Amino acid sequence: MSNWRKDHLGTSSSEPLTVVIIGNGPSGICLSYLLSGYTPYVKPDAIHPHPLLQRKLAEAPGVSILDQDLDYLSEGLEGRSQSPVALLFDALLRPDTDFGGNVESVLTWKHQKERAIPHLVLGRNLPGGAWHSIEGSMVTLSQAQWMGLPDLQVKDWMRRKRRGLRNSRATAGDIAHYYRNYVTKKGLGHNFVSGAVVTAVEWGIPEPSGSGAQDPSPLFQVSGFLTAEDRSQQPFSLCARNVVLATGTSDSPARLGIPGEALPFVHHELSALEVATRAGMVTPASDPILIIGAGLSAADAVLYARHYNIPVIHAFRRPVDDPGLVFNQLPKMLYPEYHKVHQMMREQSILLPSPYEGYRSLPEHQLLLFKEDRQAVFRDPTGLQKVFGISLVLVLIGSHPDLSFLPGAGTDLAMDPDQPLSAKRNPIDVDPFTYQSTQQEGLYAVGPLAGDNFVRFVQGGALAVASSLLRKEARRPP
Repeated sequence: MSNWRKDHLGTSSSEPLTVVIIGNGPSGICLSYLLSGYTPYVKPDAIHPHPLLQRKLAEAPGVSILDQDLDYLSEGLEGRSQSPVALLFDALLRPDTDFGGNVESVLTWKHQKERAIPHLVLGRNLPGGAWHSIEGSMVTLSQAQWMGLPDLQVKDWMRRKRRGLRNSRATAGDIAHYYRNYVTKKGLGHNFVSGAVVTAVEWGIPEPSGSGAQDPSPLFQVSGFLTAEDRSQQPFSLCARNVVLATGTSDSPARLGIPGEALPFVHHELSALEVATRAGMVTPASDPILIIGAGLSAADAVLYARHYNIPVIHAFRRPVDDPGLVFNQLPKMLYPEYHKVHQMMREQSILLPSPYEGYRSLPEHQLLLFKEDRQAVFRDPTGLQKVFGISLVLVLIGSHPDLSFLPGAGTDLAMDPDQPLSAKRNPIDVDPFTYQSTQQEGLYAVGPLAGDNFVRFVQGGALAVASSLLRKEARRPP
């Protein structure tokens, strides 16, 4: 660790950091890149295929995108995100990707060190965040080109690593390696601290100014501990003028809230199946494993179990033809394996002879309880109870962000403070063009916490935050 980082992670520091980013996944990495002086400009000879956007870009030649009016530039853009700045940055990086085109980015990047803003990125894992926790052979949901960060395309990186794409998609292991390598290649490593667990963020500490008067902007106190290679823990505490929440949502798996859920054979992460398979705890001769859920994580578990010929009971509360099921939103050509799972869910019922040996689906079944003797009790659509013997349970019904380090666990920051924080239904309420919290000045949120759930679109949030911070710093007295 550099001396600069040691100074700021000590028990006290005289000069507050400008920015602390909590979370080192794609959002945090992209923001660090932008805050390190890497500045996007439109190529002088570039013509954007979107006529309105092209006309606006032509109005300010030679002016960095970070210095332009993001509200104005993004007006009129449409796409697969609710965030106007996410659509803007995506359109600049991948101009016609939604139409299957391969038009190059209209951006060129200049490294202007004088524009860099001092910052620190704190993460529990290696750079790449939760991508290091996903089973490495799993294929990404998004196309590989949509997983890339600015100025280093995944396909180019894969070619240099002599790795191949599968149906235009990469493995989770490749993407985790790409993010870690991106930090190194772009010279961002000195800003990153791995093994850092944040336990508290407090604000309201006014910053004294040189004249003795107090600056109206609050200071943030960020506290936690570093885990060393020998597992020892070293506490840290630092001050910052701005804090960016980039922790994602995979911290706290959703639970059923039923009796027996805490029994040792009930798990809430796909990795538990991988461990049990490698240890020989579940085999083709075992009682079936029970997979709960109708999303992509549950489908991944079904695919993994089928690969090892492990018998599966797959239970979910929705009807198989529910239009809200994620499978109905995925093109069959790109995602044949997920559509195969959906086909199995649809065609196989426990009441019929199984066309798929070793797989049973239980649509519209409500799980009531688990028994210590490894039995699961269900209520079927007619109200009857059914009991199944199982070897292992995977409850894969989504996850919630863990913001326990914030006052009130961050609920006051949500769009609806009376409801639980949720990336899909109730994200943090942010200004759409700065991503600053509407409730607290200096506090920002990016990625799933702000409602951007795909790597392709989280980068727009980083652009908005970087633009906002650059303007703030320009206004600060020298």
